[in-house]
Amino acid sequence: MSEEAIQVVIRTDFSKAANVKLRKSGLMPAVVYGLNEAPANIAISPKLVARILASESGRNSMVHMQREGTDIKRHVIIQDVQRHPVTGRLLHVDFLRVDPTHKVRVKVPVRLNGVPIGVKSQGGSLDFVHRTLEIECLPSLIPGHIDVNVENMKVGDSLRFDQLELASTLRILGDEHEVVCSVRAKTVEEVAAEAAVVAAPTEPEVAKKGKKEDKK
Repeated sequence: MSEEAIQVVIRTDFSKAANVKLRKSGLMPAVVYGLNEAPANIAISPKLVARILASESGRNSMVHMQREGTDIKRHVIIQDVQRHPVTGRLLHVDFLRVDPTHKVRVKVPVRLNGVPIGVKSQGGSLDFVHRTLEIECLPSLIPGHIDVNVENMKVGDSLRFDQLELASTLRILGDEHEVVCSVRAKTVEEVAAEAAVVAAPTEPEVAKKGKKEDKK
C-alpha cells in the first residue's frame, strides 16, 4: 500500500448542502496539509480510505496522492480520522504531507504476543501500560504495529522502552525507562472478586425446567 497512487479532487464549496451532495456521490471531505504548504481541501472515496486503514501499515501507510486533472503529486500519511459516533462511518480525514527522504514522528500501536508465565502459572495479572509508542523513522519504513513477546515474563517483571527489540531504522521517542507492560501479583480484592464469581450459586436445572413449564 505504501506507494499506491490515489486520485483526489479539490473542493471549493464547503456548505452543508455541498457536503451532503458530495457524500451522495460516494465521496467525503478531507484536507491535506504540511511541509510548509497551504492546506488543500479535497474530496476522496471513503472506501479507498477504509482500504488504506485496513492495510498492514494502517493509518501510517504512505500513499502517493495526485490531484485529478493535474500533475501535482504528494506523498501523504493519514494524520486523523473522524467517524460517526454511532455508525462508525467515515466522515472526514486529515492527510499529512511527508517527504520520503526525511524522518517523521508517528504513533504506532503495540501488540503483545503470548501469555506470560506469570499469568499462566503464577496467578499474576498483566498490565498493558503503553498501547502505542511514538517513533521516528522514514515514512516508507513506518510499521503497522510493534510486536512484543511477553511469554517469558514472570510476576514482578516489567518491559521498558529500552528493552524492546526494534529494527535499526526505528527510534522510540520518550523516556527509555518508561514501562510498556508488566506482570504483577493480583491484589487481595481481585482474588476475592474472582473467587466470588466462581463460587456464585447457579439456579438448579430442575428449577429452570419448572419455570419453563409454568410459562406454558
